[in-house]
Formats: sequence, structure tokens, C-alpha cells
Amino acid sequence: LFGCLAATAEAFVQQQVRNNPVRANAPLEAASVETPPSPLTAWGDKIQDIRKLQQEFRKQKLPEFGPEISAADVGIASDDTEAQLAYFKENAMELKKKMEDHGAVVFRGFDLMKTQDGFQEFYNALGMKVCQDPLQSVSARPTADGKKDSPVYEAVNKESRKNFFIGMHNEFVGTRAPRAAAFVCFKAAETGGEFLIADGRRMFQDLDPDLVEELYNRNIRYSVMELPFFGWIDNFPEALQGPLMGGIKGLVSAAINAKVDFDVEMLWGESGYDNTKMLQARAPRQPPIVAHPVTGEPTWFCNVHSHSSKLRKDRESLYGAERFEDGASQINKSDMFFGDDGDISDEKLKHMDEVTMKNVRFVKMTEGDVVLLDNYKCMHGRNVFDGTRKHAVAWFEGWEGEEEMKQEKSNLQALSV
Repeated sequence: LFGCLAATAEAFVQQQVRNNPVRANAPLEAASVETPPSPLTAWGDKIQDIRKLQQEFRKQKLPEFGPEISAADVGIASDDTEAQLAYFKENAMELKKKMEDHGAVVFRGFDLMKTQDGFQEFYNALGMKVCQDPLQSVSARPTADGKKDSPVYEAVNKESRKNFFIGMHNEFVGTRAPRAAAFVCFKAAETGGEFLIADGRRMFQDLDPDLVEELYNRNIRYSVMELPFFGWIDNFPEALQGPLMGGIKGLVSAAINAKVDFDVEMLWGESGYDNTKMLQARAPRQPPIVAHPVTGEPTWFCNVHSHSSKLRKDRESLYGAERFEDGASQINKSDMFFGDDGDISDEKLKHMDEVTMKNVRFVKMTEGDVVLLDNYKCMHGRNVFDGTRKHAVAWFEGWEGEEEMKQEKSNLQALSV
């Protein structure tokens, strides 16, 4: 039994690797612990009247989402990497403010970022402060070049995952979420594989007010794993099943919580595969909408599009069933519920899916292209693909000048009052 519990805890760790939107083609060493950990998620203060806030926010005209900047736009040759590096240094604060105001910025035609060294020079020139992948709190994340001290991680490039549509999400694991990220293309897929982005502020504006109020007041929580291995309990006398299930639940819970830095609650249920008794691991409750850590703007911060079992199943009818190389298909099952563990209806899930896809922008990246995004304002995902794809990502705990931005926003708000 204890061997099973150890395997269960390890399965949970591997599940987080699968559900997270960056992976490697082969097991590699993770980033050095000298890199700062991903910061704790900034949930912010509770919004007292979410419906009223949405009504007021709908009146605001938001800036263009994800503007593009090319080397040609700024008068630099695509192969003049020295001039490109100088441009990023000289315009660092302006570019970071553009990311903050617009949610994301797409850089095109800069040869500097065609290599990992050049990519790192790019974000260092901007003054971005790297941090570990948030998954580091659960398990080691493979890196793009295989070096243990590398802060650049592989994206979802595996051939076995090419027909899996990565739903829209903000990057966070448990209690940790990076403030920003830079996604780079080292090699584009022959077909598809677009990087997807969506504005969380526009999501908040477009969602049905009744649903927004219900989701916010009840909160949400994710199921991150199912363990459908306990059908054998039915072979015991009914009088023994209750105590046995209680003991197993306690042991599995202890084994998993010893592996992660956030609380995981185990709940008994029946597997959707064959109605076998299973244990489901659920993450802590959280709000689906947060006030942005710098600007205070309300933004949709909810991974229903990537985590909902129903929405993933619906996408399988378009792209085919997800494939696994390690036989973990029955474990690898996430879902989303209300914070009180109530089910979310198919109708409400359909609405959230429609609003999400309305706001999704498909960004076809070529070698050297980079998307710099604010992780709280901008959700991301990935389209299905064919061929060979090599994208990577660096996560940031913040950036030089962030406190000045906060103070500037605070001063503007005080003047407006």
C-alpha cells in the first residue's frame, strides 16, 4: 500500500507536468535553484460588487491588444543584431509599458532572438527579472538547452501532443504565478502550431453578468488528477468499505501534500471512464477574476478553457483524442467546479468557451519571433500542428521599473478622484 502511495504522489507530480503548457521532447535537467522561485499569486483584495464593477468596466475603451513591432518598423535591418540589442536597451521602459497597457507585444523580424543566447540578451536588455517555472514548486521542469542552470524552458513541442489543442489559460501552479513571460519561436511547425493569446480584460467585459456574479461569489476550484485504481474496494464487505476508504484517502492525501507546496484535497467519486471508485485531487478554491497587481484593472484569471473535462472532450471531436506515451491517460484528467464543489452546467461551459474563442488571437510565429506578455492580463494557448515545432519560454517575477509603474498608476487614480 505504501508503495502505491509513493507512486500516487509521483503520478501527481507528473500530471502537473502534463497539464502545464510547457514540456520538453526528452527528460532534461531543470533550472538551477539559484534562479528565484516563481512569485506567489497576487489574488488581491476581494471585489465587493463584481456585477457593478463589470457594468462600469464595460464602458471603458481598452487599448489595442497585442500590438506588433517589427525590426523594419523601427528602421533596423533584420540581421543587424547589435542595433537590435541597442534598440531594446534604449527603449526598455517604453516597451514594458506597452506590454502592461496592451497585455502583450509581438516582436517580429529580429534575428537577435533566433538563438537562445540572443533571446536571453533580449529580455535582459529590457530589464525583465527571470524566475523559475511555477511548476518548480511541484517538480523539476525540463529546459530548452538541457542545462540545469538555464532559465529558458521547452514549450509543448512533443509529436505525441501535436493534435492536443492547448486551451487558453494563465500560467499558475498551486500558489505561484509569474508576473510576465516571453515566448520565443526557434522553429515553426510546418502546419499549424500557432501561439494563441487572449485579453483577460475583454473576457471580463464580454461574459454574462449573471455567470460572472455566480462564479465570483462561489469561487472556483480545479480537479488536477484522478486515481481510478480502487475498484477492488467493492470486493470487501460493505461494513469495511467506509473505514478502508477513509484510511486510504488520508494516506494518499498525506503522500501527495508532502510533495507539493499547496493544499490538495482528495475526494471520493466514480471514474468517468468505467464508474470505478476513484480519488480526485482538488486544488484550493480561488476567485476567477482578480484586480491586476499594477493597474488594478479587473481581469479574467481562470483556466476553465484548458481544465474543463467537457470542453477538452468537445475539442476531441475536432482534433482527435489526446495521445499519451506513458499509459497515464486515466490519471491525466483535470476539470473545473464551483468553489463549493458544485458542477458547472454544460450551458455555462459553452458560454465561457464561446466568449474565450471570440477573444482568441492566433499568432503564427516564425523563427526569432517573440510574444512578451503580462501573465495576469493575457491568457495563452497553442493550436494543433503537424511537423517539427520548437518553441520555448522564459518566466519573469517582475521587471525593472515595475514599482515606478505602480506609483504612476496610483498617482493617476488619485488625480482622477
